Amino acid sequence: MQIEEKPPFDTPFEWIGGEDKVRALVDRFYDLMDLEPGYKALRDAHGSTLQDARDKLFWFLCGWLGGPDHYQQRFGHPRLRMRHMPFSIGILERDQWLACMDQAMGDVGVDDKLRSRLGQSFFQTADWMRNR
Repeated sequence: MQIEEKPPFDTPFEWIGGEDKVRALVDRFYDLMDLEPGYKALRDAHGSTLQDARDKLFWFLCGWLGGPDHYQQRFGHPRLRMRHMPFSIGILERDQWLACMDQAMGDVGVDDKLRSRLGQSFFQTADWMRNR
């Protein structure tokens, strides 16, 4: 049996660097979506403006990572799959979302070990969101 090494912080929120770092990650994620042609299908799914999505992802990630529950305080339970049902999400969109988030994590300097762990969790969630 292998015992996994204890993370250096109690929560991923602390490990990533708190709200400022989560905001930087989310902003870089959406900036990349706007800038990189490789994320076109993902960007097209978001409509004309990204500000609402930026705020909601920031609020959600803060709580999901173990920090303040900004999203739940505003909207209640996230119900991620239900809230994403109106959007057509297939393998292409899933993979672009994951690639964009991984690039953003690298660009803002998320610790490699945390980046790997988050990448695994993001994959499970993103794959569960597929509806076609």
